[in-house]
Amino acid sequence: MITDFLAEVYPWTKALHVISVIAWMAGLFYLPRLYVYHVEQVEAGSPTDAMFQTMERRLLKAIINPASVATWIFGLALVFTPQAGVYWNEIWPWTKAVSVLGMTWFHHWLGWRRKDFLKARNTRSGRHYRMMNEVPTILMVMIVLSVIVKF
Repeated sequence: MITDFLAEVYPWTKALHVISVIAWMAGLFYLPRLYVYHVEQVEAGSPTDAMFQTMERRLLKAIINPASVATWIFGLALVFTPQAGVYWNEIWPWTKAVSVLGMTWFHHWLGWRRKDFLKARNTRSGRHYRMMNEVPTILMVMIVLSVIVKF
């Protein structure tokens, strides 16, 4: 039975979930900062613009996207693991779920902004990207408090 298998590999699933979350969060913290520097320091069409676009694409495609997928896979596996203690009649799984959906939206928002840079259509300021850089921090706090404090 699948729940028996999930119970056997629970410590591995939890460890891989945490590792994936750390990698995903690192990328979500760093990419908006790259956008700040891209907007404030780089002339569109310059060699530096091409370099920033390469760095942004690689961060998104090689780190953020795979880490997001792994986070979701291992997270959903934890939801179905009996000893993980996810009880949907409590509030905390719902606050975590909403926060993770928000994190996923933010991830996609960063991808849409990368396409703006690619097409030389970015209209957002460095200040805007600095403010948006706080979104993953707020969501991370909500997720950690939901899981640890179970509010």
